[in-house]
Amino acid sequence: MPERPIRLSLPSKGRLFEETVAFLAACGIEIYKPNPRQYEATVPSMPGVTVLFQRPTDIVISVRNGSVDFGITGLDVMEEYRGENGDILVLHEALGYGKCALALAVPEGWEQTETVTDLSVVSRSLGRPLKVATKFPVLTSRFLKKHQVPFEIVSAEGTLEIAPAIGYADMISDLVSSGQTLRDNRLRSLSDGTIQASQSVLIANKACLARPDRLAIAQQLLELIEAHLRAHNNLSIFANMRGESPEAIASRVFAQKTIGGLNGPTVSRIIHRDGDPNWYAMHIVIHRDELFAAISELRSIGGSGVVVAPVTYIFEEEPPRYKAMLEALK
Repeated sequence: MPERPIRLSLPSKGRLFEETVAFLAACGIEIYKPNPRQYEATVPSMPGVTVLFQRPTDIVISVRNGSVDFGITGLDVMEEYRGENGDILVLHEALGYGKCALALAVPEGWEQTETVTDLSVVSRSLGRPLKVATKFPVLTSRFLKKHQVPFEIVSAEGTLEIAPAIGYADMISDLVSSGQTLRDNRLRSLSDGTIQASQSVLIANKACLARPDRLAIAQQLLELIEAHLRAHNNLSIFANMRGESPEAIASRVFAQKTIGGLNGPTVSRIIHRDGDPNWYAMHIVIHRDELFAAISELRSIGGSGVVVAPVTYIFEEEPPRYKAMLEALK
């Protein structure tokens, strides 16, 4: 049989689909999908890679069983369905979008129930284990067992928030972002009831990474993703400076708090139209939040003609997560 292409599986619909495609495009990984009704696409910059679109749970299962090499899904879903055999390797655990949390929520009327420890008191008062409605039985059971809370998992499809109101369950374990849906249904989170904080993650089938072509794609994905995330909150600043030498300008820069750059400024001589030999161009990279302070500091040491530009990538010698992946494969 011919060898199958390298497969990258992405969420198939909704906000996670849109955010994932936009995120990859920002990393320089454009997804080409000529027919929006198809569940396959390509990556022009990665010949030989086929993109599949699946439900988040199916992404984890497909990567786990090796029918898909790489996937992007939520950490919550990955932890729920990853299994116990170590078939899935998390390549990047913090892509920075799709943030939410799996958390316990109880009816507002349980006024004396503020913490997970209080749940055992409620269970004793009822004379039975608490019925917990959830779509995450593995993570929820593990959490409640750890805290020694008597419980019974109640499987549920569709909207969970209605379960306590109709008596189907005593409480729920569900994904929470703003918490508005809980409040609308007269539920509230426990102060220490977060089971799993989550955001989008990049995962791979561990066995597939033993193959050089798959390992090369893993490196390319991590290089682009890490370089983009490292650059995302930074700005590139260019300024004209007068000074006796590059070292003299650097000395003034290092006396400031914000404008030191990643390792220091890059200073090069300007061939000035008036023949003045004391004009230099300086380049630094700063954090986006420090822009106003950086401009003020540059002006205070004689900077002029300041140009600010976004940074697309910042590449290190080798991505730390690529090194971590190689260690995990030994």
